[in-house]
Amino acid sequence: MHMHGVSVRLAPPPAFAPVCSRRSNKCRAQNPYPVSSIQHAGAGPTPMRCCHCGRRGLLSASLSVLLPFHPDPPSVLAAPPTDPTAALDRVHPSRPDYYDELFAQAMSSGMKAYEREISGYKEKLFSNLRGTSTSSKRVLELGVGTGPNFKYYANNSGLSIVGVDPNKQMEKYARSSATTAGLPISNFHFLRGVGEALPVEDDSVDAVIGTLVLCSVKDVNGTLREVNRVLKPGGLYIFIEHVAAEDGTFLRFVQGVLDPLQQLVADGCHLTRETGKQIAGVGFSRLSLNNAFLKSVSLFGPHVYGVACK
Repeated sequence: MHMHGVSVRLAPPPAFAPVCSRRSNKCRAQNPYPVSSIQHAGAGPTPMRCCHCGRRGLLSASLSVLLPFHPDPPSVLAAPPTDPTAALDRVHPSRPDYYDELFAQAMSSGMKAYEREISGYKEKLFSNLRGTSTSSKRVLELGVGTGPNFKYYANNSGLSIVGVDPNKQMEKYARSSATTAGLPISNFHFLRGVGEALPVEDDSVDAVIGTLVLCSVKDVNGTLREVNRVLKPGGLYIFIEHVAAEDGTFLRFVQGVLDPLQQLVADGCHLTRETGKQIAGVGFSRLSLNNAFLKSVSLFGPHVYGVACK
């Protein structure tokens, strides 16, 4: 899915209620979710700014190339096909506590402009988790970070949230965000882990949330297979990701030039991934995939967002 080098006005888009294929009648019966569309306004990229791409922003990730790595295996609650502990040590070895804490603080305070601009889309996407059909449901948020998404859905009655993140210092920020959002603290569980080997059982969660995560995982397809593995039949995958600009545009040229440096200084964050195509290739029974362009992070402005049903 290529992005168009145009600006998108974040006005609340019209609701759309797709129906899942016969592969998953449960999705049709239990998850009548609205999905957003986009409005184009104007053209051309806006001035480039620093990356705010989730845990891998340039705001503090430039320190990563100077830091030693010392594996610190976490405890896990389950054993998926790839051992979560081994995958964590291989994909994201432990860093010094001071660095993880600095990064967590930066993410807590450095994403405000982005969050203001994306809020309209998040409101629509996370409305899929509201209503009686989601009571007593289990949600896994991949790359939970400091918990900026909790305010959109964590106060739903009966919801239990599993937050997965490789940075152990994120836990206290995520717990604070969960409490502020109205989630009972007993309903939030933080697990240190990576998307390539999620530390939960097969068919065990009703929804997976991932926002600004696939830009920096080592294995996008492997992570998406893990999302599909842990979802129950009829479960939802709700996503927002920054992606490559459309081929032939000036922005795509600049992304290509800066991508190797970005990976080096921003802990593996990629500017040129065509994540929409990879999500479409997983084999979800139903997928609504949409485009947007965010001015607050113009170099990373092209986004895909939507909802998929297992």
